[in-house]
Amino acid sequence: MPNFTLDSRLQQDSIHVVDLPLCQVRLSGDARYPWIILIPQRADIVEIYDLPGDDQASLWQEATRLGQAMMTFYGGDKLNIATLGNVVPQFHLHVIVRFAGDAAWPGPVWGHGNIEAYSADALEQRRAEIARLASAATSSL
Repeated sequence: MPNFTLDSRLQQDSIHVVDLPLCQVRLSGDARYPWIILIPQRADIVEIYDLPGDDQASLWQEATRLGQAMMTFYGGDKLNIATLGNVVPQFHLHVIVRFAGDAAWPGPVWGHGNIEAYSADALEQRRAEIARLASAATSSL
């Protein structure tokens, strides 16, 4: 069975935070939103149906538990969970905390405005926050 390899665009556009039982958690490079990307650590997954049923269930548990923890911590108004994959074919799931009045509200975040990069300190702070939330939210999986 082939090994999991991260798509080069995901590698370039996001920062590794932590590995969960199924997914690698990566932080989006756009500082405007608390935004993570979950990538199942399985080879050759393009669509969600490429994952076995057990992995599909695990993906949903990881996404919803971590999403709920992020909503609570950041005080969001809406949680967006989405897959697109039109540019990066490797299956990945976006989990984004949204706020009424944020830069793209109420529309989708894609293609709206310019990406704002994190400062070095803000990046490390957000990365540490997400790592703590992921650990607490998925400890019973």
